[in-house]
Amino acid sequence: MKILKSEKEDIPVILELYRTASAYMKTKNQVVWPEFPKSLVEMEIAENRQWKLVIENEIACIWAIAFEDPLIWAPENDEPSVYIHRIATNPNFRGRNLVGNLVQWADTFCLEHNLKFIRLDTVGHNHGLIAHYQKLGFEFLGAKDLPDTDGLPEHYSKGPACLFQREA
Repeated sequence: MKILKSEKEDIPVILELYRTASAYMKTKNQVVWPEFPKSLVEMEIAENRQWKLVIENEIACIWAIAFEDPLIWAPENDEPSVYIHRIATNPNFRGRNLVGNLVQWADTFCLEHNLKFIRLDTVGHNHGLIAHYQKLGFEFLGAKDLPDTDGLPEHYSKGPACLFQREA
């Protein structure tokens, strides 16, 4: 297992994993991700913010990071943190605690970059995901109605943002 920065050649797989994750969300009656534009993934790759977990030469999990997230995390946005977005697991690798591996990576990443917190969010009251993140050591900070979702992907307007934080 390796965690690496995503590359341009990964874009078709990344977009397919987002589509697969959205389809899965529909079956669970959850807030569903929109179709993310290729340009977003290209930008994140160019900025070294799109990551992948690779097992036996296959992308098993992907995510994006940011170092600020003011539309969701104001006023806490000023604290040095890594924000993890759009975690998507390849269905062939579900059940292997890959998000646990991602969290271990994020702990090391925070130490190397002098960041205090690992933060993430999910839209809507996904009780299973809330419990999963808590099991991984995240504190559930509650659900927050976002006053302005302009500039955020459209699914943020479909429910409250559930916020999670873990000290690195």
